[in-house]
Amino acid sequence: MDSEQAPVVECSKYTKRVMLKTLLGRSDGGVGLIGQRVVIGGWVKSSREIRKQPVTPHSVPAQVVSTKDVTCSEVLQSRIPLLRSIMKVFGAGEYRVREKINVVFQPQPSVSILQVSDGSCVASLQVLVDSALATPCQVMATGTCVLIEGMLQQPSLQGKHIIELHAEKILHLGLVDQSNYPLSKKRLPLESLRDCSHFRPRTTTVASIMRIHNALTWATHGFFQDQGFLHVQVPVLTSTDSEGFSEKFVVTTLLNKGKNYDQISSTENAGVSVEAIWASIKEKSKKVEELNRTNSNKEALFAAQQDLKKTQELVSQLETRQKANSGVTIETRKLDFSKDFFAHQTYLTVSGRLHLESQACGLGNVYSFGPRFQAMKSESKKSLAETWMVDVEMAFAELEDAMECANDFLKFVCKRISEGYMEDLQFILKRIDKKVMERLQLTLSSSFDRISYAEAIEVLRQVAGKRFQGKIEFGVSLTEEHESYLADEIYKKPVIIYNYPKGLRPFYVRLNEDGMTVATFDVVLPKVGTVIRGSQSEERFNVLSSRMEVLGLQKQQYEWYLDLRRHGSVKTSGFSLMVEPLVLYATGLNDVKDVVPFPRSFGRANN
Repeated sequence: MDSEQAPVVECSKYTKRVMLKTLLGRSDGGVGLIGQRVVIGGWVKSSREIRKQPVTPHSVPAQVVSTKDVTCSEVLQSRIPLLRSIMKVFGAGEYRVREKINVVFQPQPSVSILQVSDGSCVASLQVLVDSALATPCQVMATGTCVLIEGMLQQPSLQGKHIIELHAEKILHLGLVDQSNYPLSKKRLPLESLRDCSHFRPRTTTVASIMRIHNALTWATHGFFQDQGFLHVQVPVLTSTDSEGFSEKFVVTTLLNKGKNYDQISSTENAGVSVEAIWASIKEKSKKVEELNRTNSNKEALFAAQQDLKKTQELVSQLETRQKANSGVTIETRKLDFSKDFFAHQTYLTVSGRLHLESQACGLGNVYSFGPRFQAMKSESKKSLAETWMVDVEMAFAELEDAMECANDFLKFVCKRISEGYMEDLQFILKRIDKKVMERLQLTLSSSFDRISYAEAIEVLRQVAGKRFQGKIEFGVSLTEEHESYLADEIYKKPVIIYNYPKGLRPFYVRLNEDGMTVATFDVVLPKVGTVIRGSQSEERFNVLSSRMEVLGLQKQQYEWYLDLRRHGSVKTSGFSLMVEPLVLYATGLNDVKDVVPFPRSFGRANN
């Protein structure tokens, strides 16, 4: 092939290496690049060694001596000086070793065959490293990081690979402590990988999940940007309880300012214990008694009595503090938030909908993508303490508009994944869930059934031969079990449930004409349950204000939100998408802790 016609291998602009996806993701699998010299980098996933033709050991003496001129006794004498001396004394054998013989054994040459992955695609590249370039023990360990320059060639061994790289230079070598490296050649269960989340992306399964997660993120931005939405940021720190009744994380710096408060406790940390102080009190008491008996001067007696009194006060304070600290909480300390960093109580945000609504009231259609936090002590596989959400808000829109937008958005992201990440989906189809493609196609091709909350309750009540754990009656929240049964067993496709009872939804949603339900909806997908919660906001000042009074909310922290109704009120609607359950839907996994790089859940935040 002429150099002018040779295909150009595109390098990563900032790392000066070729991504494996560039080589292996071609329609010809990289065959057209054979003969090209490239630099690749990645981590060894597996390896094996092939021995070359064995080499017999040879001797390298200073002066070559024929082995037939050297007897066994001479060899022993040359190797063991003491034996040589004994044999000379007893005359056993003539000492006629003319030269010490150095027998040199060279290691048998071999080739290390590495399967290297860089996270850009499912496939790995076969790399051949000659032992003259690097010994097998240096490059073969699973997890070893390599940066290698070499020539792409046709496979020298039969197998599934259609190209391989013959290493010519090793530019970087990151060794592995095999005794402590948690990943092995065998496939590890996802549950065990949670304990080493910093290494999880090196596995093929987690790498595929992260690429699909990335695809959902970009598809999200692509959809809303194409529809004319503006991306805006909403605060993570807020003084507003966005839901009105949610479990929140309190943010404070007062606990770090507790030096005066914990001054007594710090004496224990400095090596002073209650037991030691009690021992000191006994000694001081004896001293006071002795001064009393001996009629010592009054000044010395008074000083000893004062010293004993202070020590007794100190031990009393220490014991009181120990009892208090055994079950200390923020409430028992009665923190004064006026002295806090923000001068009032502040939380990690639960939802961005309220703040986003203020942006919609000036910018029109907006969306936000960011972390949200809930301090729910839940063991559910579908919930996390820190989750990522897409919040959407549209001005001059009602509930029907928000439902239509949610429907179009889900179809768009499912199409983007189906068309652009087939390699990862094929891997998931083989290793995780054989129905993943079927579910994605179902979302694309089917219309979402829409039923009211009241209809959903009635449908569940009529189910025969099925005993649900939760109650099925109006006013009770639908559980994960209820939602799954509706989507998986009854409708067998995505379902939108709307008009929930007002007691089950946040204070800011619009009250329906019946006075009992509010303009809200949930999008329930098969296998994973609810992935979207949406609503139309209450634009009527009097209705919103009355609702806040009924719920006992402090209007002071919501005055800025009420201002949107006082000045230029507009109808707004929107929804919140929970990203992690959507990733579960696209990958077939069952636990959100396996689709987040560093999951935060009840009792678990390891790094």
